Amino acid sequence: MQQGEVWLVNFQPQVNTEITKTRPAVIVSDIALSGLTTRIVVPFRDTKPHHGTILYYVVISPTKANGLIKTSSADCSQVKSFDTARFVKKLGIILPTDLHAIRNGVCLCIGI
Repeated sequence: MQQGEVWLVNFQPQVNTEITKTRPAVIVSDIALSGLTTRIVVPFRDTKPHHGTILYYVVISPTKANGLIKTSSADCSQVKSFDTARFVKKLGIILPTDLHAIRNGVCLCIGI
């Protein structure tokens, strides 16, 4: 499980407005953390028309390489750290440019 890979991840249980259910997410953990049994992920959600104007949503088109089945938004405001037991299935890998945009979205959300 490496940075840039897209996995189906179980986000249950959820509390209040946290993102929920099993959904695609991209691993953003640095390789330096690969010895841990946790990974930091950013979940994908359905894309809405206004997502292109919000800096913490990164719109990603589906490709054979990334395994997404529809245009999706990486929701950088919902970054999570999960044990690898929550990871259901690898779907693919995103482009380095998309990973860079997602990492920038996470940095925006945490004030970097």
